[in-house]
This record gives sequence, C-alpha cells and structure tokens, in this order.
Amino acid sequence: MSHENGSLIPLSNDVWGFESNCFVCEPRNTAGLAIPFRHDTIASAVLAEFSLDERFSGAPRYVHGGVALAILDEAMAWATIALAQRFAITAETTTQFERPIRLGQTHIVTARIERIDGRNIFTTATIVRSDGKLCATAQARFSGLDAEQAENAIGDVVNGTDIDYTTGAAHKT
Repeated sequence: MSHENGSLIPLSNDVWGFESNCFVCEPRNTAGLAIPFRHDTIASAVLAEFSLDERFSGAPRYVHGGVALAILDEAMAWATIALAQRFAITAETTTQFERPIRLGQTHIVTARIERIDGRNIFTTATIVRSDGKLCATAQARFSGLDAEQAENAIGDVVNGTDIDYTTGAAHKT
C-alpha cells in the first residue's frame, strides 16, 4: 500500500484544528478501530489497510456487518474531505457484501468520488482482502455542509481554524 514517490498523504482530524473521538479513524479512541486513512494523490482515492480482532466480531470469525459499514462510510467521508474538498455528512448509502470480512486478516478499504452535483457528493468504496478478493462495495450520497452546519459538527474551532470546506470543512489559517 505504499508508493515510492510519497503520493500517500496521511489524513487526520488534527490537521483541521479540532479534536475528534471518531470510532473508525481516531487513534486516541481506545474503544475504536484506529484505522489510519491516507489520500493517494496518484489514484485520486482514499484508502486504508486494516485488520480487526475478535472485539469487532459478528459471527465468531467474521467482522460485524455494522463495523464493516462504518469502515466503508468513514472511507467515503474522508473522500469528500480529501478529494472533493468538502465537509459533508452521509445522506444515503447502500452496501453489497460479496464475501465475509475475516477477523485477523488484512483488508484494504478504498473510496473515490464518482461525481458532484451541487451539495450532493456521490462516492463509492470497496473492501478487498490482501489477496485481492472483493468483500464489500458501497455507494453513498453525501450532503455538503454550509458554514453553520460545519460549525455545529465540529464544535469549538481551535488553533486559528477557518470553516471553508463548506458547500464547498475546516482548515488551519
């Protein structure tokens, strides 16, 4: 999952100047997944490699379907930020499971922007095993936030952060 030329940029809420307790991506959330997402500037995608333990099981050897949905949703949310440069929330999503996501196995989630229509950002995501076998696909429509909505989502803005990824998120000034 690494590129020699440095095209993978780590994605973190810290860059925006606000604190997060995100269940999927925040490394400081000890009850969460702590999945590190990256922006692949060459492939115009957001991706992350992950392997989950039995704390996140549904069936004894498989990742819980709701946890898999959360991973797909988070990847697509990061795509709205990194690729569409918009702060947005999920408005609608569908998922198809092709095969189970096994506990203890390495998987890669990848998300892309399909199109943008006004405040609507249409995304897709996949989860594949390290051997390339497809496990799940998802499609979602995200709704871009205006400045007031972004402020409500972020809370108090710190470290000189401005809200400007609206309807068009926040970035440090």
